[in-house]
Amino acid sequence: MSALARSATKYVRGALTLALRREILRALPERPFALRFWDGSVLSATVGGAPEFHVRSPAAVAHFLRAPSELGLGRAYVLGDLATDDLDGAFDIVDGWEPPPVAIGDRIRLMLAAVPAAAAGGLPRLPPIELILKGERHSKTRDAAAVRYHYDVGNEFFALFLDASMTYSCAIFSRGALTLEEAQRHKLELVATKLDLKAGQRLLDVGCGWGSLAIHAATHHDVSVVGITLSKSQAELARRRVAEAGVSDRVEIRFADYRDLADGPYDAIASIGMVEHVGEAQIDRYASTLARLLAPGGRLLNHGIAALDPDEDPTEDVFSNRYVFPDGEPAPLSRIQLSIERAGLHTTHVEGFAEDYARTLKEWTRRLDDHLDEAERLAGPERTRIWRLYLRAARRGFDVGLTSVYQVLAHRPM
Repeated sequence: MSALARSATKYVRGALTLALRREILRALPERPFALRFWDGSVLSATVGGAPEFHVRSPAAVAHFLRAPSELGLGRAYVLGDLATDDLDGAFDIVDGWEPPPVAIGDRIRLMLAAVPAAAAGGLPRLPPIELILKGERHSKTRDAAAVRYHYDVGNEFFALFLDASMTYSCAIFSRGALTLEEAQRHKLELVATKLDLKAGQRLLDVGCGWGSLAIHAATHHDVSVVGITLSKSQAELARRRVAEAGVSDRVEIRFADYRDLADGPYDAIASIGMVEHVGEAQIDRYASTLARLLAPGGRLLNHGIAALDPDEDPTEDVFSNRYVFPDGEPAPLSRIQLSIERAGLHTTHVEGFAEDYARTLKEWTRRLDDHLDEAERLAGPERTRIWRLYLRAARRGFDVGLTSVYQVLAHRPM
C-alpha cells in the first residue's frame, strides 16, 4: 500500500471513529467507563476510577452488531479485539450498570455510525474455539464431547492454578485452612469423614478428576476405590499419580460414563463437582443409577454447584456453553434432593460452602494471573483470556448470590 493510500485509509477510519464517539457521547452522556478506540482516541469516563475498555479493532463493533449481547462482547474479547485494564471492574459494568433510556432517534444515529465503523474492519471472524455441540443434549456421546472440550485444555494448564493435589472443586477454608493446599486437604478429609470410610470398604468416585479423592481415601482410609472420568487425559494422569502414590493395588481409574456402571455394590459413593453436568433430562437417572450401585446402609455424598434462582434457565448462558462448560446445568438444591429422594435414598445432612468456593476461585484466579505467559504457551491467548474471564465470573456468581455449592449426604436404607 502506498503512503498516500495509507494516509487516506487512516483519515477515513479516523472520521468513522469520530462519528461513532460523537454518537456514543450523545446517547450516553454519563458513562462509568472509558472507551479507547483503535486509532488511539479516547472517550473518557464521567466518574473517577472507572475501567477502560480498549476497542482494539473495528471487528469488536462488528461482533456486537452481529450479536448485541454478552455473546458479541465475549467473542470480541476472546479474539482480542476488545480488552480492558480491569476485568473485575468490567464485570461491575456488564452486570450492574443500567444504561439510561435512549431516544429512538439517538439509537438510529448510533447505529448509523456503528455500521460503517464496523465495516471498516471487514467481516468479523468467529473464534475458532467456539463450540456448538450437536446431537441430543446430555446423551452419552454429547456429554463426552462436552467434557473433552473443557479438559482438553491440558493437564499442564490446570496445574498452573490448582494445588499440588490437582483438586478441581471447592476447597474448604472455613475449617481454619490458611492455604489452598491445606483447604483442599480439609475438603478431601471432610468428604471421607461424612462418608464414614472404613478400611476394606469400596468407594466409587464419580467424576474423579485427577484422582485426588481416590488417592486420599486409599492412603488415609485404606479403602478400595473405583474412579471414573470422561476425560482420557485426566484418566492417564490420574493413573500415573495413583502409581506414584503407591496405591495402584487399591485404586482403579476408568474412562467411563456413570450410566455404564454395573459392578456394585459400593459401600460409599462420592460425586464431587460432577452433577452440574448431568442436566435436567438425566438427573433422576443419575440419582437412581448411583442408588442402585450403593449397598444397603451405604452413603452417597453429592457435592455440586447449585443455581439459587429456581426459575433461571442455565442453558441461556451462551458464553459458558460455547467457551467453558458446554451443556453445564447447575440445578437448584431442591431438584438435587428430589432426585435423591425419588431414587429411594434418605437425606442425612446438607451443608453449603458458597464463601469457600468464592475464596477458592479467588486463589485460582491469582495463580493463573501469575502464570499468564506459560498459560498462553500451553493453551493459546484465546483460551487463556476465556479462563481469566470464567474464573472471575464464577467467583462473582458466589459473591452476589447467583450460585452456591452444597454437599448433600444421603444413605440407602437397610
